[in-house]
Amino acid sequence: MTFVPPLQHHVFANGLTAIAIENSAADIVAARIFIKAGSLWEARSQAGLANLVATVMTKGTERLSSMAIAEQVESIGASLGTDASTDYFVVSLKSVSRDFVELLALAAELLRSPAFPESEVELERGLTLQAIRSQREQPFSVGFDRLRQIIYGADHPYAYSTLGTEATVGALTRADLQAFHQTYFRPDRMAIALSGCLTTQEALGAIESVFGDWPAPTTTIPEPIFPALPQEIQQRAIAQETQQAIVMLGYGAASALDAAQTAQAHPDYAALKLASTYLGNGLSSRLFVELREKRGLAYEVSAMYPTRLGPSHFVAYMGTAPHNVPDAIAGLQSEIDRLKHSPIAPADLEAAKNKLLGQYALGKQTNAQLAQLYGWYEVLGLGLAFDRTFQDSIAQVTADDIQAVADRYFGAPNIVLTGPAEAVEPALMVAG
Repeated sequence: MTFVPPLQHHVFANGLTAIAIENSAADIVAARIFIKAGSLWEARSQAGLANLVATVMTKGTERLSSMAIAEQVESIGASLGTDASTDYFVVSLKSVSRDFVELLALAAELLRSPAFPESEVELERGLTLQAIRSQREQPFSVGFDRLRQIIYGADHPYAYSTLGTEATVGALTRADLQAFHQTYFRPDRMAIALSGCLTTQEALGAIESVFGDWPAPTTTIPEPIFPALPQEIQQRAIAQETQQAIVMLGYGAASALDAAQTAQAHPDYAALKLASTYLGNGLSSRLFVELREKRGLAYEVSAMYPTRLGPSHFVAYMGTAPHNVPDAIAGLQSEIDRLKHSPIAPADLEAAKNKLLGQYALGKQTNAQLAQLYGWYEVLGLGLAFDRTFQDSIAQVTADDIQAVADRYFGAPNIVLTGPAEAVEPALMVAG
């Protein structure tokens, strides 16, 4: 049975949600501060805005310079960082317990009064543009960007990289960062998960001492609206002079949250997670054994089904020699179709469950991992109980359940090929 440390869930008067996890195994405290302010809330014309806010937020406040912030963190041997994903913005911090309140106060200052210095905005915008250009040289990134756009459609917030595009990032200004911060950074859109060598009451007291006087605005922010996914199946070949080709098959899939039930996972979520594990997780996965070990088709092969607030995607992909592209497409398609037509053998199903649950348990070993997990569940709307219900749901998935979700989601695939033109373009015509 998995050990669950003492924890407490509390909502403060200003709407801020806190999760305090008491774990005295080491004299360390880690926290994740989640804000509903990821790229999901950007206008398409401002793609990359949340990411730019994250890169500049630690570069100065109304009181502190970038250097002063860095010196304060380094002087106590702590860590503090910011990041923006599709569904959330997060501040990560960690220190020994005696310095944690000081570090938390610094994080609060960054969140409440960032300066967004013009020089730092200019610097980070330039670095982001370099990163965008660099991605264009990576076959996987190029192919995955195109596949997302096909699966979700041009108007969907999940269709694009969180980095944005050269055009949108190049047009962002300091005023845009300030407006985004003023709109979305507020206590009633925040969840703080704190784990470590503090009692739950000490942890909640620390949070209240630095965030309790932050008033929540009276204005409301509408929940995001997710457009329906396109029904048209598309295939694309992207010519790129590389030594290997990337083959991707993609399908629209269920979100983590059941829109019809409060704080419950989508009924297909557990079965899709198991299907992903069985097909493409690790050296014993079906795709690896059949397509790499037995047939020698793949340099790398995997499957993924990310946890998302809105509609997710299920993708199987392979890196292969250019001359193997037709066989790679057929091999991936065959193994995915097998899920629809042949039940997973009992031993294989049990092995997939043990792998998934074992990896899940190993992902809860450190204070940082605990804070990340519980904070993520909170901001998704699944709540603390999901830690237990997820494991129970995985244990209860049957071979029939996996066949049912495969039949429901894995129809004709969207296909994106990236590699030498003479390899990917003819292969796509054959696949079509």
